[in-house]
This record gives sequence, C-alpha cells and structure tokens, in this order.
Amino acid sequence: MKRTTLLILLFTAFSLYAQEKFTTNTATVNFEASIPLFEEIKAVNRSAVIVLEPKTSTFICTVIIRDFRFKLDLMQEHFNENYLESHRYPKAVFKGKIAKFDIKDIDDAEKEYLIKGKLTVHGKSREIEVKALLKKVNEGIQIHSDFPILVSDFDISIPMKIGSKISSTANTGLTGVIRNEELALLTLK
Repeated sequence: MKRTTLLILLFTAFSLYAQEKFTTNTATVNFEASIPLFEEIKAVNRSAVIVLEPKTSTFICTVIIRDFRFKLDLMQEHFNENYLESHRYPKAVFKGKIAKFDIKDIDDAEKEYLIKGKLTVHGKSREIEVKALLKKVNEGIQIHSDFPILVSDFDISIPMKIGSKISSTANTGLTGVIRNEELALLTLK
C-alpha cells in the first residue's frame, strides 16, 4: 500500500513538474558570416536544446558547438579548432526572460516578444536583446528568431589574411517547436 501511494505521489509530482516546462532538443540554429564574392560561410545545427518555463518567463537555449555542420569539412575543422575552440568552449548558451510573456496569450497568430538575457559564446558573456516570434502549433509552441552576433564581442580571433573574407557579424537564426513534456509523454502512449 505504501509503495502504491509513493508511486502515485511521484507520478503526480512528475506531472506537475512536466506541466511547467516546454522543451525540445531538435531546434535549428543557422548562422552565416559570408561576404559577397567570397566563399559562403554558413552552418546549421539541428540539435539545439530549448527550455521554456512559462511561470517564470525563462528561456534557455543551449547549442553544442561541434554540432554545427558546414558544406566543407575543412571549414568545419577551422571553425571548431581555430575560431570557436570547441575543445575548450564546447557549448554556447543563451539564458533570458521573455518580456510580457503569458502562456495564455499564445495562439495560432504569431506574436513578437522581446527576450533579454545573457549569451555565452567562446567563454565570453554578453547581455543581448532578441526579438522572437511565437505561436501555437499542433505540436506545441513554435519559435523563430533572427539576430546578429558581433564576432569581436566574444573574442573570436580571425587571422588578418582571411579577415576580409569573413563578416564581422554572424547573422544567426533560431527555429524550433517546443513541447510540453507531459503532452510529449501522452502522444508517445
């Protein structure tokens, strides 16, 4: 009897906890730092993790640097070894608060929100503001955001001989659908 009661309490606690978070580990982060007339410098990471806690309006996005994919293997190698030094700084993290966010306001129409927080890349942190579009979709909440990142803000060194071929601003985009953990469990059953 005690075991059954304990299991029911644990399940209830898990359900309550799960309702408080929306997550995904399949968000997409794109970036481009191309200069016209030179080699395209573009990469995509399809395994970014996003966590949204509606009660506190907390938004967290974590990206493993080594998971960025370039069209050229050599570009990917230079990105990881020389520029982002992914062996020393394996991930980039953005943690912020969504201004004026209320989960009840999310519906089928896209709404723009401002997310203020701290972006940590290459061991350096900067306060940034990001505009994001959120809307309700069948699978959960869709998020889309485009924002520039200044390479110099994060002490990323680019050798002078190729500096003119790489933009000093990486145009970055985040897209994903975050799901309520409990809904995800129910759809698996």
